[in-house]
Formats: sequence, structure tokens, C-alpha cells
Amino acid sequence: MKSIFKTTLIASILIICSSKAQTTTDYINFYNTVVPKLKSITPGKTQFYGQPFSIFYNELQNRNINLVGLVYDTKIKPSTKYHVVSLFFCDATMISIASKNSFRYPIINITFEDEIPSHIISAIEQNNSRWNTSLIQLFSNLKIENIKFIGINGYESSDRTIK
Repeated sequence: MKSIFKTTLIASILIICSSKAQTTTDYINFYNTVVPKLKSITPGKTQFYGQPFSIFYNELQNRNINLVGLVYDTKIKPSTKYHVVSLFFCDATMISIASKNSFRYPIINITFEDEIPSHIISAIEQNNSRWNTSLIQLFSNLKIENIKFIGINGYESSDRTIK
């Protein structure tokens, strides 16, 4: 059931966020632009642990890293308590290009200390998993427990190490 829900959310991101026709070269350029910025944050990610999300989000903004979408997840399986969000930086077309070419795409998984309140879950669903200013405000005071950077070892890398 949970995997169906996650698949539906990701499909929503893919369908709703689609824009102009893009190419493999566009994806590679996107990846090579955003990933070095993400890598510059990874060594100091622990400084954000115990801090409100707004501080981490400001760091992303200061480095010109823009969020496009998100999905939520549980910290422990099986559970109905959501503590994790996965943040995406590219639109549906770019994710589709990456998938078709077996490319990695960058994601940040953030685990929050406390459960994500139901009104935030509702807001995510109402916005079709698209990142927006109301979500920024809703997440701003949630305290970060852990941050994982995924897909930043090279778009063609077989190294799936999470940083």
C-alpha cells in the first residue's frame, strides 16, 4: 500500500511538474550545475542537526539550490508516522530523462526529530508534491535529526554511497 502511495506521489511530480521539452544534454548540464553545490554542503551537514529546517533551507537558497518537489516517508518500516521528506531539484521531464538513461538524480532525504504534522502532509498532497512558499513556512520550525545526500556521486556512477 505504501509503495503504491509513493509511486503515485512520484508520478504526480513527474506529470505535474513537466514543462518544456528537454534533452539528455540538458539533464547532464543540470546535474553538473546542482551537484557541486550540494557537495559543498555535505561536509558540514551535521551543523544543521537539531536546528530548524529554515536554517538548512536558507543554506540551500544562499547556494542557489532550488527545490522543485518533495515526497514524505516513514522513518521506520512499517509505520504510519512520517518523519522523512525527500527533496527533489529537477522537474518531471528531467527525472524521466535520468531514468531512461539510468542516470542518478540528486535527492536530499531529511529526517525530522518529530513526526511531520498531518496538516503538512495534507498541504503536500494539496500541492501535488510541488515545493512552494506555504510548505517553506510549514516546515520551517521542524527540527532536523539527519540529512542524507543521494545521487551525488556522478550521474553515471554505480557508486550508490549515501553521504
